[in-house]
Amino acid sequence: MQNKTAVLLMAHGAPESLDEIPAYLQHIMGRMPSEEVVNDITERYHRAGGKSPLLEITQQQATALEKRLNQSGEHFKVYIGMRHWHPFIHKTVRQIAADRPERLVALSLAPQYSKLSVGAYLQTLEDALTASDINIPVHPVKSWHVQAELISAFSEKIETALAEYNDASRHTLCLLFTAHSLPESVLKEGDPYPDEVRATVSGIMEKLEQSIPLLPWFFAYQSQGLRRGKWLGPGVEETLGNLGEAGCSHLLVAPIGFVSDHIEILYDVDILFKGLAASQGITLKRTASLNTAPHFIEALAQVVRSHLPEAG
Repeated sequence: MQNKTAVLLMAHGAPESLDEIPAYLQHIMGRMPSEEVVNDITERYHRAGGKSPLLEITQQQATALEKRLNQSGEHFKVYIGMRHWHPFIHKTVRQIAADRPERLVALSLAPQYSKLSVGAYLQTLEDALTASDINIPVHPVKSWHVQAELISAFSEKIETALAEYNDASRHTLCLLFTAHSLPESVLKEGDPYPDEVRATVSGIMEKLEQSIPLLPWFFAYQSQGLRRGKWLGPGVEETLGNLGEAGCSHLLVAPIGFVSDHIEILYDVDILFKGLAASQGITLKRTASLNTAPHFIEALAQVVRSHLPEAG
Protein backbone atom coordinates (compact mmCIF):
# COMPACT_ATOMS: atom_id res chain seq x y z
CA MET A 1 0.00 0.00 0.00
CA GLN A 2 1.06 3.59 -0.59
CA ASN A 3 2.31 5.72 2.31
CA LYS A 4 2.36 2.81 4.68
CA THR A 5 3.42 4.15 8.07
CA ALA A 6 4.30 2.13 11.14
CA VAL A 7 3.75 3.71 14.54
CA LEU A 8 5.51 2.20 17.53
CA LEU A 9 4.04 3.03 20.94
CA MET A 10 6.67 2.40 23.60
CA ALA A 11 6.13 1.96 27.33
CA HIS A 12 8.02 0.66 30.35
CA GLY A 13 6.42 -2.77 30.53
CA ALA A 14 4.98 -4.58 33.55
CA PRO A 15 4.52 -8.16 34.79
CA GLU A 16 1.31 -9.99 33.90
CA SER A 17 1.42 -12.17 37.01
CA LEU A 18 3.11 -12.35 40.41
CA ASP A 19 5.31 -15.21 39.17
CA GLU A 20 6.88 -12.92 36.56
CA ILE A 21 8.07 -10.31 39.06
CA PRO A 22 11.58 -11.69 39.81
CA ALA A 23 12.50 -11.89 36.10
CA TYR A 24 10.91 -8.50 35.46
CA LEU A 25 12.97 -6.88 38.22
CA GLN A 26 16.10 -8.62 37.01
CA HIS A 27 15.61 -7.08 33.57
CA ILE A 28 15.22 -3.60 35.06
CA MET A 29 18.12 -3.88 37.50
CA GLY A 30 20.51 -5.86 35.31
CA ARG A 31 21.07 -8.35 38.14
CA MET A 32 19.09 -10.71 40.31
CA PRO A 33 17.13 -8.65 42.88
CA SER A 34 17.33 -9.43 46.56
CA GLU A 35 14.60 -11.50 48.19
CA GLU A 36 13.56 -8.42 50.15
CA VAL A 37 13.03 -6.37 46.97
CA VAL A 38 11.12 -9.19 45.28
CA ASN A 39 8.85 -9.62 48.29
CA ASP A 40 8.21 -5.89 48.56
CA ILE A 41 7.29 -5.46 44.90
CA THR A 42 5.25 -8.67 44.90
CA GLU A 43 3.23 -7.40 47.85
CA ARG A 44 2.52 -4.15 46.02
CA TYR A 45 1.22 -5.99 42.97
CA HIS A 46 -0.78 -8.36 45.16
CA ARG A 47 -2.52 -5.48 46.90
CA ALA A 48 -3.15 -3.75 43.56
CA GLY A 49 -4.91 -6.76 42.05
CA GLY A 50 -2.15 -9.28 41.32
CA LYS A 51 -1.05 -7.93 37.91
CA SER A 52 -0.61 -4.75 35.96
CA PRO A 53 -3.22 -3.68 33.39
CA LEU A 54 -0.55 -1.76 31.46
CA LEU A 55 -0.24 -4.17 28.52
CA GLU A 56 -3.98 -4.48 28.01
CA ILE A 57 -4.49 -0.72 28.17
CA THR A 58 -1.57 -0.05 25.81
CA GLN A 59 -3.06 -2.52 23.34
CA GLN A 60 -6.38 -0.68 23.57
CA GLN A 61 -4.62 2.64 23.02
CA ALA A 62 -2.87 1.24 19.95
CA THR A 63 -6.14 -0.05 18.51
CA ALA A 64 -7.90 3.26 19.09
CA LEU A 65 -5.00 5.25 17.63
CA GLU A 66 -4.80 3.08 14.51
CA LYS A 67 -8.53 3.53 13.92
CA ARG A 68 -8.23 7.30 14.35
CA LEU A 69 -5.22 7.62 12.04
CA ASN A 70 -6.84 5.57 9.28
CA GLN A 71 -10.04 7.62 9.21
CA SER A 72 -8.51 9.80 6.51
CA GLY A 73 -7.97 6.88 4.15
CA GLU A 74 -4.22 6.53 4.70
CA HIS A 75 -2.62 3.32 5.89
CA PHE A 76 -1.14 3.30 9.37
CA LYS A 77 -0.34 0.27 11.48
CA VAL A 78 0.25 0.79 15.20
CA TYR A 79 2.49 -1.55 17.18
CA ILE A 80 3.46 -1.67 20.83
CA GLY A 81 6.88 -2.40 22.33
CA MET A 82 7.97 -2.49 25.95
CA ARG A 83 11.43 -1.71 27.25
CA HIS A 84 11.42 -4.04 30.24
CA TRP A 85 8.85 -6.74 29.54
CA HIS A 86 6.87 -8.50 26.85
CA PRO A 87 6.36 -7.61 24.07
CA PHE A 88 9.93 -6.31 24.05
CA ILE A 89 10.83 -3.51 21.65
CA HIS A 90 13.41 -5.65 19.84
CA LYS A 91 10.83 -8.33 19.07
CA THR A 92 8.28 -5.80 17.84
CA VAL A 93 10.94 -4.24 15.61
CA ARG A 94 11.37 -7.56 13.82
CA GLN A 95 7.62 -7.72 13.26
CA ILE A 96 7.63 -4.18 11.88
CA ALA A 97 10.48 -5.04 9.51
CA ALA A 98 8.59 -8.07 8.23
CA ASP A 99 5.64 -5.82 7.37
CA ARG A 100 7.95 -3.55 5.33
CA PRO A 101 6.55 -0.10 6.11
CA GLU A 102 7.88 2.96 4.31
CA ARG A 103 8.62 4.78 7.55
CA LEU A 104 8.35 4.46 11.32
CA VAL A 105 7.13 6.99 13.87
CA ALA A 106 8.46 6.13 17.35
CA LEU A 107 6.32 7.51 20.17
CA SER A 108 6.98 6.94 23.86
CA LEU A 109 3.92 7.00 26.10
CA ALA A 110 5.71 9.42 28.42
CA PRO A 111 4.86 13.00 27.42
CA GLN A 112 7.76 14.70 29.20
CA TYR A 113 11.27 14.01 27.88
CA SER A 114 14.15 12.73 29.94
CA LYS A 115 17.14 10.86 28.64
CA LEU A 116 16.46 8.30 31.38
CA SER A 117 12.95 7.59 30.11
CA VAL A 118 12.11 8.66 26.56
CA GLY A 119 15.78 8.81 25.64
CA ALA A 120 16.25 5.24 26.87
CA TYR A 121 13.25 4.02 24.85
CA LEU A 122 14.63 5.61 21.69
CA GLN A 123 18.08 4.18 22.32
CA THR A 124 16.58 0.72 22.82
CA LEU A 125 14.77 1.13 19.50
CA GLU A 126 17.96 2.24 17.74
CA ASP A 127 19.86 -0.73 19.16
CA ALA A 128 17.12 -3.11 18.03
CA LEU A 129 17.14 -1.69 14.50
CA THR A 130 20.93 -1.97 14.33
CA ALA A 131 21.01 -5.50 15.72
CA SER A 132 18.49 -6.68 13.14
CA ASP A 133 20.15 -4.72 10.32
CA ILE A 134 16.90 -2.92 9.59
CA ASN A 135 17.14 0.28 7.58
CA ILE A 136 13.90 2.25 7.41
CA PRO A 137 13.37 5.99 7.99
CA VAL A 138 12.61 6.57 11.68
CA HIS A 139 10.88 9.71 12.95
CA PRO A 140 11.30 9.84 16.73
CA VAL A 141 9.00 11.84 19.01
CA LYS A 142 11.09 13.27 21.83
CA SER A 143 8.53 15.38 23.67
CA TRP A 144 4.84 16.23 23.52
CA HIS A 145 4.34 17.59 27.03
CA VAL A 146 2.26 20.64 26.06
CA GLN A 147 0.36 19.18 23.10
CA ALA A 148 -3.04 20.89 23.09
CA GLU A 149 -5.18 17.75 23.09
CA LEU A 150 -3.06 16.22 25.85
CA ILE A 151 -3.63 19.30 28.00
CA SER A 152 -7.36 19.07 27.22
CA ALA A 153 -7.40 15.38 28.18
CA PHE A 154 -5.81 15.99 31.57
CA SER A 155 -7.98 19.06 32.19
CA GLU A 156 -11.16 17.16 31.37
CA LYS A 157 -10.30 14.43 33.88
CA ILE A 158 -9.68 17.05 36.57
CA GLU A 159 -12.93 18.88 35.83
CA THR A 160 -14.88 15.62 35.99
CA ALA A 161 -13.35 14.75 39.35
CA LEU A 162 -13.94 18.24 40.75
CA ALA A 163 -17.63 18.05 39.85
CA GLU A 164 -18.03 15.27 42.43
CA TYR A 165 -17.19 17.60 45.33
CA ASN A 166 -19.97 19.54 47.04
CA ASP A 167 -19.66 23.18 48.01
CA ALA A 168 -18.75 22.39 51.61
CA SER A 169 -15.81 20.16 50.74
CA ARG A 170 -14.60 22.55 48.03
CA HIS A 171 -13.62 25.04 50.76
CA THR A 172 -10.95 22.64 52.01
CA LEU A 173 -10.04 21.06 48.68
CA CYS A 174 -6.55 21.20 47.20
CA LEU A 175 -5.15 19.86 43.94
CA LEU A 176 -1.87 17.93 43.83
CA PHE A 177 -0.13 17.27 40.51
CA THR A 178 2.35 14.40 40.45
CA ALA A 179 4.93 12.99 38.06
CA HIS A 180 7.42 10.15 38.29
CA SER A 181 10.59 11.09 40.13
CA LEU A 182 14.02 10.61 38.58
CA PRO A 183 17.52 10.59 40.09
CA GLU A 184 18.57 14.11 41.01
CA SER A 185 21.68 13.70 38.87
CA VAL A 186 19.60 14.64 35.81
CA LEU A 187 19.70 18.25 37.03
CA LYS A 188 23.49 18.38 36.73
CA GLU A 189 23.23 17.05 33.19
CA GLY A 190 20.74 19.69 32.08
CA ASP A 191 17.93 17.22 31.52
CA PRO A 192 14.71 19.05 30.48
CA TYR A 193 12.40 16.73 32.43
CA PRO A 194 11.66 18.98 35.46
CA ASP A 195 10.95 21.97 33.22
CA GLU A 196 8.71 19.93 30.92
CA VAL A 197 6.73 18.55 33.84
CA ARG A 198 6.17 22.06 35.15
CA ALA A 199 5.14 23.22 31.67
CA THR A 200 2.50 20.49 31.53
CA VAL A 201 1.14 21.65 34.89
CA SER A 202 1.13 25.28 33.75
CA GLY A 203 -0.75 24.39 30.58
CA ILE A 204 -3.40 22.52 32.54
CA MET A 205 -3.82 25.29 35.11
CA GLU A 206 -4.14 27.91 32.38
CA LYS A 207 -6.92 25.86 30.79
CA LEU A 208 -8.66 25.14 34.10
CA GLU A 209 -8.71 28.80 35.07
CA GLN A 210 -11.05 29.37 32.14
CA SER A 211 -13.71 27.04 33.54
CA ILE A 212 -13.34 26.59 37.31
CA PRO A 213 -12.53 28.80 40.30
CA LEU A 214 -8.84 28.74 41.13
CA LEU A 215 -7.93 26.06 43.69
CA PRO A 216 -4.86 25.89 45.88
CA TRP A 217 -2.53 23.54 44.03
CA PHE A 218 0.77 21.84 44.66
CA PHE A 219 3.24 19.66 42.80
CA ALA A 220 5.24 16.66 43.99
CA TYR A 221 7.25 13.78 42.57
CA GLN A 222 6.21 10.19 43.22
CA SER A 223 7.40 6.61 42.82
CA GLN A 224 11.12 6.96 43.44
CA GLY A 225 12.92 3.91 42.10
CA LEU A 226 15.37 1.39 43.51
CA ARG A 227 18.51 3.24 42.42
CA ARG A 228 20.52 4.64 45.32
CA GLY A 229 21.12 8.35 45.75
CA LYS A 230 18.92 11.42 45.83
CA TRP A 231 15.80 11.65 43.71
CA LEU A 232 13.91 14.69 42.48
CA GLY A 233 11.66 16.24 45.10
CA PRO A 234 9.63 17.26 46.89
CA GLY A 235 8.13 13.80 47.22
CA VAL A 236 4.44 13.14 47.74
CA GLU A 237 5.09 11.76 51.22
CA GLU A 238 6.80 14.99 52.29
CA THR A 239 4.15 17.14 50.63
CA LEU A 240 1.28 15.33 52.35
CA GLY A 241 2.83 16.30 55.66
CA ASN A 242 2.49 19.98 54.74
CA LEU A 243 -1.00 19.95 53.25
CA GLY A 244 -2.81 19.72 56.57
CA GLU A 245 -1.10 22.91 57.67
CA ALA A 246 -2.28 24.50 54.40
CA GLY A 247 -5.90 23.76 55.34
CA CYS A 248 -6.39 20.88 52.92
CA SER A 249 -8.67 18.21 54.33
CA HIS A 250 -9.69 17.04 50.85
CA LEU A 251 -7.06 16.34 48.20
CA LEU A 252 -7.46 15.56 44.52
CA VAL A 253 -4.34 13.98 43.00
CA ALA A 254 -3.75 14.46 39.26
CA PRO A 255 -0.87 12.22 38.06
CA ILE A 256 0.11 14.16 34.93
CA GLY A 257 3.29 12.21 34.27
CA PHE A 258 1.32 9.05 33.49
CA VAL A 259 -1.17 8.23 30.72
CA SER A 260 -2.60 4.89 31.87
CA ASP A 261 -3.35 2.78 34.92
CA HIS A 262 -0.42 0.74 36.23
CA ILE A 263 1.30 0.03 39.54
CA GLU A 264 2.43 3.64 40.14
CA ILE A 265 -1.23 4.63 40.05
CA LEU A 266 -3.04 1.59 41.42
CA TYR A 267 -0.70 1.05 44.36
CA ASP A 268 1.33 4.22 44.92
CA VAL A 269 -1.62 6.62 44.65
CA ASP A 270 -4.70 4.50 45.35
CA ILE A 271 -3.27 2.56 48.30
CA LEU A 272 -0.03 4.05 49.68
CA PHE A 273 -0.73 7.77 49.34
CA LYS A 274 -4.41 7.38 50.19
CA GLY A 275 -3.45 5.65 53.42
CA LEU A 276 -0.81 8.21 54.30
CA ALA A 277 -3.26 11.03 53.66
CA ALA A 278 -5.93 9.40 55.81
CA SER A 279 -3.47 9.12 58.70
CA GLN A 280 -3.21 12.91 58.58
CA GLY A 281 -6.94 13.54 58.34
CA ILE A 282 -6.93 14.14 54.58
CA THR A 283 -9.40 12.44 52.23
CA LEU A 284 -7.52 11.66 49.02
CA LYS A 285 -9.06 10.94 45.64
CA ARG A 286 -7.46 10.97 42.20
CA THR A 287 -8.42 11.79 38.66
CA ALA A 288 -9.21 8.93 36.29
CA SER A 289 -6.28 7.92 34.09
CA LEU A 290 -6.33 8.94 30.43
CA ASN A 291 -6.25 5.36 29.10
CA THR A 292 -8.36 5.58 25.89
CA ALA A 293 -10.06 8.94 26.49
CA PRO A 294 -10.98 10.57 23.14
CA HIS A 295 -8.90 13.72 23.75
CA PHE A 296 -5.89 11.54 24.55
CA ILE A 297 -6.21 9.38 21.44
CA GLU A 298 -6.57 12.57 19.40
CA ALA A 299 -3.40 13.89 21.06
CA LEU A 300 -1.50 10.77 20.00
CA ALA A 301 -2.85 11.07 16.45
CA GLN A 302 -1.83 14.71 16.16
CA VAL A 303 1.62 13.98 17.55
CA VAL A 304 2.13 11.19 15.02
CA ARG A 305 1.01 13.33 12.09
CA SER A 306 3.17 16.27 13.18
CA HIS A 307 6.26 14.05 12.97
CA LEU A 308 5.66 12.79 9.46
CA PRO A 309 8.02 14.19 6.80
CA GLU A 310 5.34 16.19 4.96
CA ALA A 311 4.39 17.90 8.23
CA GLY A 312 7.76 19.60 8.31
